[in-house]
Amino acid sequence: MKGFYFITDAGLSRAGNLSDVAQAVAAGVKVVQYRDKCVPTRTLVEEARRLREICRDALFLVNDRVDVALAAAADGVHLGQEDLPYAAARRLLGKKKVIGLTVRSLAEALEAQELGADYLGVSPIFTTSTKADAGPPAGLGLLKEIRQRVSLPLVAIGGITLTNAPEVIRAGADLVAAISAVVTHTDVAGEIGKFQALFRA
Repeated sequence: MKGFYFITDAGLSRAGNLSDVAQAVAAGVKVVQYRDKCVPTRTLVEEARRLREICRDALFLVNDRVDVALAAAADGVHLGQEDLPYAAARRLLGKKKVIGLTVRSLAEALEAQELGADYLGVSPIFTTSTKADAGPPAGLGLLKEIRQRVSLPLVAIGGITLTNAPEVIRAGADLVAAISAVVTHTDVAGEIGKFQALFRA
């Protein structure tokens, strides 16, 4: 896995999740995470099913909600440290589904790798306003430290922009997520393309 990791944000989006995800897939994104903490479960499932259809050429993951992932036939989930424990999620999802875990320290990263996570989200790299409970920024030092000790794909998230993304990639990120830097624009695909180009440079 290399490139841009797309995460939805209906609150920031100018065109809505369906349009954003369609543009992301058109831009060549290979991983899409559906995240929305502000709508009822039924609405989550209905939209997740529609997004799943759009993501025929990309991994479609649901944030936090294993139940929604199962109901929408998603490819897997992304879990935070306060979400359903990895072992329980794996039992529910089975061996073939993707499970990514957010980590905020080297100890958490090593534990996640030992548990069997498919990839790690290192967060937040820089100060971010798109996730209220993100915690203090970890900086590039933690990303470099985890890269030296962990062989799993690393997704860097939190305060990432086109300006600082190159140093994030050099620090060891296999993928970068930049929510506000993308979904607040009319041309989502165009903005994603700029990030994708950094991985080809």
